[in-house]
Amino acid sequence: MDILSYDFMRTAFAASGVVAIVAGLTGVFLVGRGQTFAGHALSHVGFAGATAAGLIGVSPLGGMIVLTVLAGVGMGLLGDRLSERDVAIGIVLALALGFGLLFLHFYTSFATQATALLFGNVLAVDPATLWSLIALSVVTLVALGAISRPLLFATLQPELAEARGVPMRLIGTVFLAIVALTVSAAVQIVGILLVFTLIVGPAAAAQRLTVTLWSALALSVGLALAEAWLGIVIAFYTDWPTSFCITALSALAYFASIMLTRRRAA
Repeated sequence: MDILSYDFMRTAFAASGVVAIVAGLTGVFLVGRGQTFAGHALSHVGFAGATAAGLIGVSPLGGMIVLTVLAGVGMGLLGDRLSERDVAIGIVLALALGFGLLFLHFYTSFATQATALLFGNVLAVDPATLWSLIALSVVTLVALGAISRPLLFATLQPELAEARGVPMRLIGTVFLAIVALTVSAAVQIVGILLVFTLIVGPAAAAQRLTVTLWSALALSVGLALAEAWLGIVIAFYTDWPTSFCITALSALAYFASIMLTRRRAA
């Protein structure tokens, strides 16, 4: 069968493609700065925002964006102390999931949507959500491009960047707000619990296989796109969950990158 003959499949390919590009680019900086755990925590905060939005009758995506951005800004204001507060971040992560469960208790009809938020369902993305993801991705890419040079400087040589007058806390805060937007978009594809699949997996593999920033960015985007689109194809023909297929491909790519780097070293 022609997989692209279905409207929902074309929408799924478009949505996953847009999100994969943003996730691939943002992920390289996230991994490079050692803030992957903070990114994971933002996805759980987003669950509380989405369920709270459903409870009061507004867009779950909107609620997720608002709360994750606020959390990202709060984390960014911690500055260098963020890396020293893994326990606190973990507690906030668990608390956010707890609030999400509480909101579901009061609004049980949202349970089906909550499952999609936790595990993702790209095949259920409708045209309206697709346009929202496109708009969200454009804002994210513009913001990332605006701070890319000082962000790179602060990531590679933080002491020198601070000595040169780079506003480290401001750059870190804006970047985590960008991560929050990326997480909000990625959740629509792979879900809250599997958000590492598109944001961290491709970037981590790319950084193992490349030596320059531009090659890492290009490879990360390429891997994210390949994993997202091939995952959809596999799910279409096997009837397996799409998020599982994308996650499995992401894990395979990362493990393959480890084997290749070890073979080179040997």
